[in-house]
Amino acid sequence: MEQLTLIFVVFLATIIAVPVSARLGLPSPVLMTVFGVMLALIPATPNPTIEPELILPLLLPPLLFAAARRTHWRQFKAGWRAVVGLAVILVLVSTAAVGAAFHGLDPGIPVAASVLLGALVSPPDPVAATAVAGDVGLPRRLVNTLETEGLFNDVTAIVIYGVAVSAVVSGHFSTGEAIGEFLLSAVIAVVIGLGVGWLSGRLMGLLDDATLQVALSLLVPFAAYVAADRLHGSGVLSVLLCGFYLSDNTSADDVAYRLVGTAFWDIVELLVTGFAFGLIGQELHTVVEEVGDQWTALLGHAMEIVGVVLAVRLIWLLPGGWFANRLRRSAGDDDEDAEGPITWRESVVMWWSGMRGVATVALALAIPFTVDGGAPFPGRDQILFTAFVVVLFTLVVQGLTLPLLVRVLGVTVDDKARRDAERHLWFRVAKAELRHLNEIADREDLPDDVYERLSRRQQTRLAAACPEDVDEELRAMAKQRYGEMKKYRQLEQRMLSAGREEMLTARAETGADPELVDRVIRQLDLRTDR
Repeated sequence: MEQLTLIFVVFLATIIAVPVSARLGLPSPVLMTVFGVMLALIPATPNPTIEPELILPLLLPPLLFAAARRTHWRQFKAGWRAVVGLAVILVLVSTAAVGAAFHGLDPGIPVAASVLLGALVSPPDPVAATAVAGDVGLPRRLVNTLETEGLFNDVTAIVIYGVAVSAVVSGHFSTGEAIGEFLLSAVIAVVIGLGVGWLSGRLMGLLDDATLQVALSLLVPFAAYVAADRLHGSGVLSVLLCGFYLSDNTSADDVAYRLVGTAFWDIVELLVTGFAFGLIGQELHTVVEEVGDQWTALLGHAMEIVGVVLAVRLIWLLPGGWFANRLRRSAGDDDEDAEGPITWRESVVMWWSGMRGVATVALALAIPFTVDGGAPFPGRDQILFTAFVVVLFTLVVQGLTLPLLVRVLGVTVDDKARRDAERHLWFRVAKAELRHLNEIADREDLPDDVYERLSRRQQTRLAAACPEDVDEELRAMAKQRYGEMKKYRQLEQRMLSAGREEMLTARAETGADPELVDRVIRQLDLRTDR
């Protein structure tokens, strides 16, 4: 019961943290981490009892799948250089640098165990990075790069982690075997991810109810992760590819599924994210208790590792961004089509946005207690403590100061450009609808009054979206009709509100069928302007 109460309190705090963080101008994951630390300091608070090996398969699949639903395969293709540079090469470089530094600070810890720590702290967390970046209003181009990096860097880090753990436990390491394991893991993940995506897409096509389709979508990421993991593939990559496949193969007419699914996955992502970062804060207290009086001596070494993590990322991003921009401009590409930072200011923001989170904590807690033969895992307490210090510093210190850094450097969204882009999208919508109306009129015997009414409405929408692309007469007509349509919509919404009130009254009447009434209310809700 105490564990259920703890989960309830964390979920409640997650919901409350959203408006509080908006009012304070701070990222909600940071507030949840601080809340978790404060909650753990209360003597009556029970320690979380989630098995370490369950943290990754329980938390990562829904979070990764929710992120993949928001993006698109083409976004990955456009930013493949960022994936290779940040999610693969930078992870390898960071792992090597941290491993060398940690082994130098404590030569008694085996090299493989030091590399294990490097694998833990090298990948910025996709949930932390995108949540924080979205809260502070970074340009979409940078958010895309952070998402792409965060989604794929766990693949590299988890494979290195598995190889390092195996080397420490068994005392055996082979470079050839490690490379072969990495490649085999990727191949298995591709097959499983695309296979689960294809199968779930076919099953959703057989289900004609949005509620059932969304319920199935909840099972999909866990199925992709577990199936790949059981076959020694990358569960993370499998979930991502499955999400990309489903995102790329949705039908334009799946309106109900999109409406219900978007709301459902927003809720899942909110609650799981809050729980994950609350868990980070609580587990830190547990780790400090495990190391006991050693924590003061370990803190200095841990802060040196934090310095290495930050330095490697900055040294990689500044010249890397400059070189990527030189290549892009020499190829004649436009800044508008660029992926990643295009100025040194944006590179600095990208550097400071590299927060560690759920994956680091889950992997750290999953380190075995013993090696083959029964001896204690060398340096386990030091590795756990150092990993948690890195997570706490990057989440709290970087998360709290990132909004200020963004304001000082002036790296913010161009609101005018964003509004213009949205107007252009609505212009394309109106043109496509008008074009289809003309095609229908050519093929079918469409009444003149119906055609004229629909045509005038679309012309008005075209003029409202991009007035510079239409003549003066059409602009004047659009302005007049816009006022009329606005009044019409206001009246229509008031009428719909009256209809809903009537249905709520009908729902309370004796003998009413609540399910039937709710179906009518849902249809009225879908016709309501948001």
